[in-house]
Amino acid sequence: MSPKDIDKSRFVSTGTAMSSLEQLEEQIIGDEPALPCEAYSPVEKVALWLAMLTIGGVFVGFFVANDVVWTDGLKPVVWDPIMEDAGSAGDADYNAMNTLLYTFSMLASVIVFQALFRRLNVPADDRMLIALLAWVCLAPVLRVLEDADFFSSDTDWLFISPIIHLHLAAWLVVLAGISHYVASQWENDGTDKSEHKILRSLIPLLSLALFFHWSFLYQPAYSNHESMGMFWVWLGLLASYVVLFSILVKTRGWPALTRGLLAFGTAASVLGVFHWMQFLSTPWAQESSRVSETVELWPVVVVLGIPGLVCYLMYRYGRDDALQMKLTGYEAGVLPDGVRIKAWEANGDEIQNHPVEMLSRRALLASPMVLAMVFGQLCDGFATMVGIDYFGYGEKHVVSNQVIVYGGQINDMLGVQFGEGAWLFVLVKSILIAAITLMFIDMKVEKRQRHIRILIVLAVLIVGLAPGLRDIGRLMLGV
Repeated sequence: MSPKDIDKSRFVSTGTAMSSLEQLEEQIIGDEPALPCEAYSPVEKVALWLAMLTIGGVFVGFFVANDVVWTDGLKPVVWDPIMEDAGSAGDADYNAMNTLLYTFSMLASVIVFQALFRRLNVPADDRMLIALLAWVCLAPVLRVLEDADFFSSDTDWLFISPIIHLHLAAWLVVLAGISHYVASQWENDGTDKSEHKILRSLIPLLSLALFFHWSFLYQPAYSNHESMGMFWVWLGLLASYVVLFSILVKTRGWPALTRGLLAFGTAASVLGVFHWMQFLSTPWAQESSRVSETVELWPVVVVLGIPGLVCYLMYRYGRDDALQMKLTGYEAGVLPDGVRIKAWEANGDEIQNHPVEMLSRRALLASPMVLAMVFGQLCDGFATMVGIDYFGYGEKHVVSNQVIVYGGQINDMLGVQFGEGAWLFVLVKSILIAAITLMFIDMKVEKRQRHIRILIVLAVLIVGLAPGLRDIGRLMLGV
């Protein structure tokens, strides 16, 4: 009997006639197994058709009804705020219409992309989430440089939300496709010879991609900043290549697609952070005439330290169950292959001693998915409070700003003179992420639905961790 079977057998209920978990799962599956991963559900089919019709309708509308679709439609709602944000004044506020549009688009994207990714057999594990985290961090790294007026006026619109996410998504898709195409045929062998082939394939291509990334995004801006030094820039370029090579070497055994995304995303983020350091060393002139007089590092301790401590305590609480979950061969919150959610829930008494039922809640508290969501939302909350109450920044988002206004009104009622009321934003964020976490650790998904969890987490990170890291960068650079 293998160690996996031993670990599984200890969870079998003595009150059942089943001799193994496999038999229990076969009973639960019955005559109606879950849909295979390559099949679309009716809801997914409707979502895919609606997405194609919407995109096609907008595209055709540009030609046959340009005034309705563009001039009086998308331009004032989406494009004009983007160009205003990219201008010298910067920080254009969101409005109710584009906020609603972006929110609906993100939700629709989760449904559509999870179906496509499952059909394409894209990885949906913790490694994939870690790789995507690098790209979530890359967005605010570049956005802060745009806030510091580093990029030229011809290209700075590429770094304004939501364009920046679409822009980076294009890089991500291309690099994922390249990595998978050139190296996936050797990733399952596990031999030294296959590993050498993978590295010989990925290193040259990703190195060229990183050079193109630097040449296309960064190099044109250098001529616009004559007083700008280059020491940290060259050091950052060197460091980014070291990071790229190191990650590719250290991630042996990972899928080629995931390795490529993690290596490039992390290297590109390092390159951008070194440009932050160059600004701190030799600040360049800004279109908005803002001048950075001091470097503030204490916000980093608050904004990263408090969420980090919370996540550490969560990890300590759930790590033992997470380890047990891994030893049994199951994934926290994911039902056994072929089991439908309705069938699982209908066998409440039978499944009480199944690892997925016993260990998932605490194991998920120590998972990168939940930890990333919690860290990102708390980071955004504390960064907003510090930026508004201590440094006089403003809030762009309609709903978030209204919460802060209510906080200010409570301050006035209590006679509190300090701050604008952003403490209420932190409180709301904390309650919101606590509710999401509780829902997430109680949620069970079929094996074919694993991708939707990754995309939900990614969406939460885009609206939480990304703006939080941007706020930290702006506070540090004083822009």
